[in-house]
Amino acid sequence: MNRGGQQIQMSVPPFTFAVKWIIISSVSIWFLFQVLLENVIKIPFTQFFNLVPSQVLFEFKIWQPYTYMFLHSTREISHILFNLLMLWFLGAELEQKWGSRSFFLFYIMNGAGAALIYVFSIALYSAIFGSQVALIIPVVGASGALFAIMVAYAWHFGDRMMYFFMLFPIKAKYFVMILGFIQVASMLTSGISGGEVAYLAHLGGIISGLLAVWGKDRWERYNLTRKNKKKGRNLRLVVDNEKKESKDPRYWN
Repeated sequence: MNRGGQQIQMSVPPFTFAVKWIIISSVSIWFLFQVLLENVIKIPFTQFFNLVPSQVLFEFKIWQPYTYMFLHSTREISHILFNLLMLWFLGAELEQKWGSRSFFLFYIMNGAGAALIYVFSIALYSAIFGSQVALIIPVVGASGALFAIMVAYAWHFGDRMMYFFMLFPIKAKYFVMILGFIQVASMLTSGISGGEVAYLAHLGGIISGLLAVWGKDRWERYNLTRKNKKKGRNLRLVVDNEKKESKDPRYWN
């Protein structure tokens, strides 16, 4: 790509192991179970695995905070397309840094974390204002987990340049801050249930991701400090007095 006589190289992120299998699983579930089984054969599927706050709270469908992130809208193909593209663009580099197992656990746990923040926030709102509508609105999609990944990306690669609206270059840390502000503003203007978009679940992903990446960083620092202290305790002084030519004590580890 050439702009103003200056060559700009655009790199494509690697297709890492965990990212690849999350994408394959999500696309397979979307096409086989939601598009074919549900829309064509008319066998209900989504209603058992989407996220419905009242069903989690009162019917104890505790699998829903984990399964909803693998479901997507069948009316808007852009829903699954943009979610999985974002997972690829941002998640692959995090997976390379953390390893596949840690990345997958981060994705799953923060998808569930976003769901639980959403469910209990909706329950609190309903208890305070007496509105039960949001309790029965189903939620699907990986956006909660993806907002957590955005936070983690900004945490580790905050000065990396991203393109806001695909046009304006901006550092990753400011990009995530702007997205967070947009979610708050959108939720305030559209209501707590968010209309077609569950902005509260997005905010749940941001909060969950921030707590998770902060905790992960603190835990790694703690382990590193403990390892260094243990290594320091294993240092010992050895004085070689047998050889007269050795005038100075020697330190060995």
